[in-house]
Amino acid sequence: MDPVSSLPALAALFTASMTIHFITKRVGTPSAQGRFASIDGLRGYLAFFVFLHHSAIWYFWLRTDQWKVPPSNLYTHFGQSSVALFFMITAFLFFSKLIDGRKRGIDWEKLFISRFLRLVPLYLLVMLLLFLIVTLLSNSTLNEPFLKLIKGVIRWVGFTILGAPDLNGISRTSTIVAGVTWSLPYEWFFYFLLPLFALALGLKPSLPYLILSLVCIASLPIWPLQIQHLLPFLGGIASSFLVRINAFRQFSVKGIASLLVFACISIAVAIFPSAYETLPLLLLSLAFTLIAAGNTLFGILISPISRSLGELAYSIYLLHGIILFVVFTFIVGTTNAKNLSPLMHWMLIIGLSPILISISFLTFRFIERPCMQSTNTVTNYLRSR
Repeated sequence: MDPVSSLPALAALFTASMTIHFITKRVGTPSAQGRFASIDGLRGYLAFFVFLHHSAIWYFWLRTDQWKVPPSNLYTHFGQSSVALFFMITAFLFFSKLIDGRKRGIDWEKLFISRFLRLVPLYLLVMLLLFLIVTLLSNSTLNEPFLKLIKGVIRWVGFTILGAPDLNGISRTSTIVAGVTWSLPYEWFFYFLLPLFALALGLKPSLPYLILSLVCIASLPIWPLQIQHLLPFLGGIASSFLVRINAFRQFSVKGIASLLVFACISIAVAIFPSAYETLPLLLLSLAFTLIAAGNTLFGILISPISRSLGELAYSIYLLHGIILFVVFTFIVGTTNAKNLSPLMHWMLIIGLSPILISISFLTFRFIERPCMQSTNTVTNYLRSR
């Protein structure tokens, strides 16, 4: 069996979908209402594709000791294109808030509190799991100066904006989480720039928020920003304007638009070995804009399974690396995992799919959702103080 065959990816996705189906039979499905229901349905697939991307990386890393994109356009795009589309989603949704805010105004305090409650609680859980695994790998022994360890912990807790250093002498600590934290500083960077974007759109953010944007820009030299990762945000910003054109929205809901979405993504994957080039990013941007304008890919993106999977996207994205690491390192063992045939490797990944979905459902239900629902309460409390 080819280790980068597309068949295991389809089998894993089917298994994950069936898991979601059984969960929703018990707990129900989220509402499909809202302006951007198709985007909500898209998120879960993107996060699951990143899981498949890192599953392929693990196969080759075990055998070559090199953590790099797999020798497959499909599995490379599972990671790169999915993250690029995540960035587009962020830019689209929040730039749309700014455009709408020209009439309604922007509650900046509530906006940043909502972002904090959305991203931080689950991230802190992932950090606790990371530190626990580092402790186990180092046999609870301090292998480096205590001050260096504390500095490393602070950098990790700070969303790795200042880097993701090895901790306590454990080489390649970032592989414990499959390196997924690299994208989060870009998300925060975009959020902190929103007041400046608002100013450019004619809004008048208060001075403290403008200062926050300026400080963010001034701090760029201290973290390794890569320009190619900012380009998808431009695609999302452009989409926020295009979806306001009536003729474009009317075209986007047609069947031919669904075919165009599939064609754009297929061409990007088939022809380009990386998503971080101009032409594939343009193709992905066009596909995303059609989805943002209401295209549902023949109803797939607003199906109950897609909506439920979409709710779990952040948990799937943050937790899958730890699950892969624990299974390959502590349960199977790296020596045994290295000797698995491609078929056995992917059978293991398919078997992990329902476990990942189930754990993500629990973290969403008991950590993410309660924290998101507390936004108004926390905002009102802070204002009262």
